[in-house]
Amino acid sequence: MKKNIIVISLTFILGLASCSFTSSNFDQTDKDKLLLQLISYVLDQGHFVKKEINDDFSSKVFNEYLNIIDPYKRYFNKSDIEEFKKYEDQLDDKFINAEIDFFDLTYNRGQKRFNESKLIYEEILDTPFNYQIDENFNADFESLDYVKNKSEMKDRWRKQLKFSSIEIYDNLLEEQEKELEDDPSYVKKSNSEIESESRESTLKTLNEMYDFYEDITRSDWFSFYINSFVEQYDPHTIYYNPEAKDRFDVDMSGNYAGIGARLSKKFDKIEVVEVISGGPAWRQNLLEVGDIILKVRQNDQDESESTSILGMPIRDAVKLIKGPKGTNVILTIKKVDGEVVDLKIKRDIVLLEETYVRSSIVSKHENLYGFINLPKFYIDFDNSTSRDAAKDIKKEIIRLKNLGVKGLVLDLRNNGGGSLKTVVEMAGLFIQEGPIVQVRSMDKESQILRDKDRSIIWEGPLVILVNEFSASASEILAAAMQDYKRAIIIGSKQTYGKGTVQNVLDLNRMVRSNTNGDLGALKFTTQKYYRINGGSTQLEGVKSDIVVPDKYTYVDFGEKDQENPLEWDMIEPVSYEPWKSLFDYNKTIDASKNRMKSSEFISLIDENAKWIKSIRDRDIYTLNYSKFKKDLLLNEEKAKKYKKLSDYSSD
Repeated sequence: MKKNIIVISLTFILGLASCSFTSSNFDQTDKDKLLLQLISYVLDQGHFVKKEINDDFSSKVFNEYLNIIDPYKRYFNKSDIEEFKKYEDQLDDKFINAEIDFFDLTYNRGQKRFNESKLIYEEILDTPFNYQIDENFNADFESLDYVKNKSEMKDRWRKQLKFSSIEIYDNLLEEQEKELEDDPSYVKKSNSEIESESRESTLKTLNEMYDFYEDITRSDWFSFYINSFVEQYDPHTIYYNPEAKDRFDVDMSGNYAGIGARLSKKFDKIEVVEVISGGPAWRQNLLEVGDIILKVRQNDQDESESTSILGMPIRDAVKLIKGPKGTNVILTIKKVDGEVVDLKIKRDIVLLEETYVRSSIVSKHENLYGFINLPKFYIDFDNSTSRDAAKDIKKEIIRLKNLGVKGLVLDLRNNGGGSLKTVVEMAGLFIQEGPIVQVRSMDKESQILRDKDRSIIWEGPLVILVNEFSASASEILAAAMQDYKRAIIIGSKQTYGKGTVQNVLDLNRMVRSNTNGDLGALKFTTQKYYRINGGSTQLEGVKSDIVVPDKYTYVDFGEKDQENPLEWDMIEPVSYEPWKSLFDYNKTIDASKNRMKSSEFISLIDENAKWIKSIRDRDIYTLNYSKFKKDLLLNEEKAKKYKKLSDYSSD
């Protein structure tokens, strides 16, 4: 996964004041060269990791950059790559010396190949596809070699376009069958007519995609080039050109009418990486992390008027998804299990109130239990009188105690983090006093953050729910409560596994009397945090005491599945006293695990998760329609088996 599935940080500080850089003179007058000089300096002085810039680094940058600009290997040919390869072990020096001749070569060649490819796909889509012959499409692009000649390039495009068209062909055939059932007077089209329509649809999508590609500027390309360097440090170190913030990571929550989702561009596809708590999509509970948005249409449009957003910049896709409050937008999405569905969502304002703490009471076996949902660790540092998560949790616990609850469940699922200060204060509600987390800076100095308030707001049984998308601040709280044996952690095998802190630096503040225009910003990693037992949450996250499988169990969504994550390590543990509980912590966990083993429902969830993993890992697809249809029907039957999971209930 080349881009970040979750963009979170415990501290989000804008400006040079947050970074202790020594003074330096930046003498480049060319903007591109100045950017390389600035970024090289900042990473050397400020990044948590001291990276060795050598030939190995250069080779990784070389391969990453080519993967960014030609991920499907359908633009550059083998002779292009051989010409580029003379730079493979030189990019480290060019990065340090702010030289851009390799970029200029690839940019100019890329523009030429891009224009040639349009002629190729137009020619291919002018000829009918033969769905009777046996041939396959390989979607494992990394395993493919670059083509040697025009004939091989044309065949690569042909298979990719045939793969795109065969699904449209099947959808059109199904739509026709429904029309025939509903309207006996409907005039049936021939298979050749439907095949022609499927190619026309593919051509329309490609033309729209190329219209968007033509809007990608040289500045955008240079951002790709820079990021092939900076992302070698870690997946959360990213350069943003002045226009890039909306393009690479868009938060669709806030004070406008949208659906309440965070999107990320991954190659030509736009993927949902977060569903914002309280937003329309969250309330509907149908859009999920990992869903790919294929098309967008407005409520007054029919399906033929849908706009494909394949290859579209995020900023343009967002314009289609946003609209007047109360109106509907219809998204065609590909689910994590491969199913393609249309989803109608009513646009609304995502209110801040919806992201605050919420609680409810559950009655079981004549006892009351409190359930608290915390969407994020919110706080307003500029207004001490405003609400913050720790204060709100405290109020809810007191209210639930007065109602006589016997136990408490804190739900941190899908909580991507927030304020470190809030985490420490919140942890203090459940213990008398003591260390909560250790933070280590790039100078390797460790700071221990402690709860110093001896009061305890809740002394009863505590359960914390987590999943693969519980990250950063959520992991700190869960880890601290687990180390103290204060809470039982229930959920996915482990949490996300992000144990790092980033700062964002406005690069314009680095240059006096800048005449080059807006230089953009650099986000880079400056700290790591550690559990009080000395272990990092980086990569490993927090392991649940009781594992409850879900559909994402085997899907690669965590920090460990990113490119170039910082390694897991340990530092010295700090002294702390485990919680003296009135119940047997380990016995309770073992009893629950035994119940889980005998659950038919849990086994079915795990089986479903493995099936989804197998679908997502599939690389070879048949281009013979009879076999393609047979595979679809088998998947549909399999999917029906797991539909009953949504109907499951348990007391």
